[in-house]
Amino acid sequence: MNKILFSIVVFSVLFASCNKVQDPFQIGKRHVGLLTDSTQVKDLEAIFANDSIVKFISGDEFIGSRNNIDIFEKGGKKLMILTPSQALDSTAVIESIRIIDSRYKTDKNISTLSTFKDINTNYKISKIDNLINSVLITVNELNASFAIDKKELPANLRFDMDLKFEATHIPDQAKTKYFFINWYSTN
Repeated sequence: MNKILFSIVVFSVLFASCNKVQDPFQIGKRHVGLLTDSTQVKDLEAIFANDSIVKFISGDEFIGSRNNIDIFEKGGKKLMILTPSQALDSTAVIESIRIIDSRYKTDKNISTLSTFKDINTNYKISKIDNLINSVLITVNELNASFAIDKKELPANLRFDMDLKFEATHIPDQAKTKYFFINWYSTN
């Protein structure tokens, strides 16, 4: 009887030690911390139980526009901005996440503090879009987009809206302005 009890205890300890705890600041293709690409708005209260959730209601619920959800630490530091797939729908999934806090990092250590060189060295750039005030770097491997302010570019490249940007146009030291995880294409 003692051998059976001992075996059960050993098995339980081994099983419990095999469970990997999710890093709340780790970014992957289908997750940001405890959020996944299938997280619904109604799940946010449980996921961010120790944080503050601020939902902006635009005033006219019938226009169908999406409302961002801001996530703050209890101390007031903004962590991220979530955009649900549908406004005012608790079953809507999170469609995109704007990463604000620099503690959120990919497995290759990319965060809001990263430079273009960091991104280009660690990931294959899928696309570069020329926007009015920024250049948008898309990395499909992460479902991520990084905006770099055109002020970070050489003066001769800032105002040409017809220019098709290549990686060689962007200085290595150019800092990211915004960092988004986009799940709208995976849902």
